[in-house]
Amino acid sequence: MGNDEQSETHAEIMEATYRALCEHGYASLTMQNIADKFEKSKGLLHYHFDSKEELLIAFIDYLLSEFEQDIASIEGPPDKKLDEFIERFVVVADADDRQALHLALLELRAQSPFNDRFREHLARSDTIVRDTVAEIVRDGITQGVFRADAEPEVVAQLVLASMDGARTRGLTIGDETYPAAVSDALNEYVIDDILVETNE
Repeated sequence: MGNDEQSETHAEIMEATYRALCEHGYASLTMQNIADKFEKSKGLLHYHFDSKEELLIAFIDYLLSEFEQDIASIEGPPDKKLDEFIERFVVVADADDRQALHLALLELRAQSPFNDRFREHLARSDTIVRDTVAEIVRDGITQGVFRADAEPEVVAQLVLASMDGARTRGLTIGDETYPAAVSDALNEYVIDDILVETNE
């Protein structure tokens, strides 16, 4: 199998995993569920992945890659970039499939204390998010948009914790207004607070 074909097959398996996770959630997900969403043979699925765990670890990596591409697409000055980042990743889209995916990932995250491989990959995910926010803040300091005494790592930790809490509450108790409220609060009490004051 050539590299292009192998890459295409991998993407198709990831898409099948996405659809199966949205439909069944993590706890009920089986390899058969994924195979049912995969247009090619079940044997090909097992050729690439020996178990559900192996497949889900690959899926986390796939989501991280998509996430990094999404981050790279955000443009503008650092304050607007941070605002857009928070809006995209705190507020869960209304689409049912996106909410179902976030819920399945929350289930998967709950398994990480008992699964070293899940924990390792999810920790990498958190590091990417934290480093991204910290880098935006550092760029803002360099460009004179954010105050020189702003602490990039502290801001990043606060944003990450707020994002996680907002999504978890929104998904687990059905408080649909909470993520948007947290997004607004981060803008008012974090981003606005580190902005350099102007005379405008």
